[in-house]
Amino acid sequence: MNVILLEHPRSISADRCNDIANAPLSACLNTGYIGGMLAANNIPITIVDAYLEHLDYPAIEAQIAAQLPTILGIHLVYHWKDNQTLYQFIEHVKQTYGIAHICVYGFYPTFAYEEILNRCPAIDSAVLGEAELTFLTLAKNYPAIPDSGMAIRSVNGIVATRGEVVIDIDALPFPLRSVGSYSFGEVNISGSRGCYGGCTFCYINPYYGDTKRKWRGRSPENIIAEIDAVLKETDIRYFYFMDPNFYGPGRAGKERVLKLARLLKERQINFGIEARANDIEDETIKALVDAGLKHILIGLESGRDEALKRLNKLTTVEDNEQALRILRKYGIEPSVGFIMFEPDSTLEDLKVNYDFLMRNNLLEKLEISVNVLYHHMIILQGSASYKALQEQGRLNISPHSTYEADTDYQNPRVAMLSGMMRDMTNHIFSYMKDTWELSFNKDPVILEKYRLVNQLLVQTFEDYLYLLMHQQLSNDQRNSFVDTFIDTVDGIMA
Repeated sequence: MNVILLEHPRSISADRCNDIANAPLSACLNTGYIGGMLAANNIPITIVDAYLEHLDYPAIEAQIAAQLPTILGIHLVYHWKDNQTLYQFIEHVKQTYGIAHICVYGFYPTFAYEEILNRCPAIDSAVLGEAELTFLTLAKNYPAIPDSGMAIRSVNGIVATRGEVVIDIDALPFPLRSVGSYSFGEVNISGSRGCYGGCTFCYINPYYGDTKRKWRGRSPENIIAEIDAVLKETDIRYFYFMDPNFYGPGRAGKERVLKLARLLKERQINFGIEARANDIEDETIKALVDAGLKHILIGLESGRDEALKRLNKLTTVEDNEQALRILRKYGIEPSVGFIMFEPDSTLEDLKVNYDFLMRNNLLEKLEISVNVLYHHMIILQGSASYKALQEQGRLNISPHSTYEADTDYQNPRVAMLSGMMRDMTNHIFSYMKDTWELSFNKDPVILEKYRLVNQLLVQTFEDYLYLLMHQQLSNDQRNSFVDTFIDTVDGIMA
């Protein structure tokens, strides 16, 4: 018995370059954790990280040919389009090298297993949700197939059964890390799983499937033991906690963070986290900054209380503004999650959102403005919004996959502005993918270009929002406005 775990190549089309929600950061250690579990049980394991190591399909095939695995596990990520290239590769290697069992895992197969198994006969099974225990059972007992935690074919069609989750995640072996995982200047680490929130657009908790304990945290001591092990392997001293919610709930969550901060400070490292706005408060942020916190992503989502209620965010605008004040007090300028365009947004919602962003100084850098002035609510299978819109008969499922859907905006003028902003921001992103590093390194020429483009983008959003509040635009007018904006950006960036 030997196992290969594959992170397959990923290609995202230009018009979906900023739609990252299909592969949450919390999934980035799925393969590593499975690998760690198998290695701890003396099962030979090889990780082929084609994504981070930039391997093409011939290079992947060469490794499969050399290893001849009994089981090939694949972290299957949705590409916003048909996965025919990957599926054809899977068919080819299974037939050519006699691979006994091919199993896929991750967010995409957890919710779209039926379409995946129907589209690619070479895939034998899909792990549903948390994968370590299920994959270990598969590897230890093969050719017997686990009776839970997987979707498999049977004489009666596809049968899917949820498996157990690991309650004590301190008990998990540390994840194996590929060479590629050290290739981008930071080390991803998981301090917890799940989230105590229940946002309509999120499918983190449905992915895990544990309705009793939505958030499960590792002990500070266990986290530090892993960090110490990593520090012995690499000279990288920046860690990013890829937890959807770094803080646990309530007083116990706060005490855990304070203890972890004390231990992190002793390591003299820097790190980043993601958190809910309502968890941000003076004592823990001060402690984390003292310990090396340099970056935080907070999901503000909206500047209007009515919209936050629609999203079931369980936060308020005051929570959002208080979080910004506290973070800035300690020298942290956060990255923010923001959903400017919801399916039920009104022009008044957009105006309130814009005013919120302006008064909280969130439109001063292009890197932030280009995200918050456009981002729409992405509707993915497993989320509460997907289910609700489906029940209302408003869900438009993608021709590529049941995993992805959208819906028509209730307000046609909101729909028009959303489309305009998508076209304009995508054009800006086409430049930023080549100039981002120069901006990060404070190149004065690029910084000035970014400043001018940001000024243009902010003013354009305001102008067209107020125009649409007073009149409808024809498609010709809409296209002319977008073309003019794109030409102006091209002139600035030339």
